Amino acid sequence: MVFGFLRPKSRSKPEAASAGGRVVYGVGDIHGRLDLLDQLLDTVAADFAALGRQDRPVIVFVGDYVDRGPDSAGVIDRIAALKAAAGGSSGFEVRALIGNHEQTLLQFLDTPEGGPIWAEFGGGETLASYGVARPVGRDPEAWRAAQEQFQRNLPLRHLTFLRQLELTAAYGDYLFVHAGVRPGRSLAEQDPQDLLWIRGDFLHQPHGLGCVVVHGHTPDEEPFLGRDRINVDTGAYATGVLTAVRVGEGAPTMLQARKRRPVPA
Repeated sequence: MVFGFLRPKSRSKPEAASAGGRVVYGVGDIHGRLDLLDQLLDTVAADFAALGRQDRPVIVFVGDYVDRGPDSAGVIDRIAALKAAAGGSSGFEVRALIGNHEQTLLQFLDTPEGGPIWAEFGGGETLASYGVARPVGRDPEAWRAAQEQFQRNLPLRHLTFLRQLELTAAYGDYLFVHAGVRPGRSLAEQDPQDLLWIRGDFLHQPHGLGCVVVHGHTPDEEPFLGRDRINVDTGAYATGVLTAVRVGEGAPTMLQARKRRPVPA
């Protein structure tokens, strides 16, 4: 799949902004690709070890863990486990942000009417990963039954993880968010819907927040490095490439996991 139509005009690369003395890894949209996530986590761990630092690094997941790829349940389980294990003072600090796909999943848990729309942009694969068959068509009773089965099959630790997802994370001069921000508004004035869904205005004009926004949501075949934003969504579910950016140790550095997408039997 080609995402070139989404690519804005190139901008000069950012200088090494401050991450508040921390080393932070921002991980792009995973969309059910547990295989790529596991590979990337190994790469991130090796990268930090090679830096020779003794402090605690941070990993920020920018959302869209579910839908489209084959193992949404496995991705949620892995990140929830990482977050639970990070409660001590060793290892990585883990921050998990909400994406528009998690928002839609949570809406389906509360009301089944949105099920057919969710399924059209990848929710069917998420249901399947939890052992729930996607209903055929838009029959309300069929979707209510699917919702009830999904509620039963979703582990409590997964639900807790999903309901505790954050909107933003900030370290020094870097703001991490799923989709982007509305240009011309302070962070306090931002609409949560923009943080989860915005594209055009954010991608094509300076946002004016005085920081570098690290985001996903808009897939491209290559990560984007600009003066005021960094896009780490490389369309993992379609391209087989999952991207992270390391900030806080020199210039921003891209790390990637690459694998062909599994071919359905």
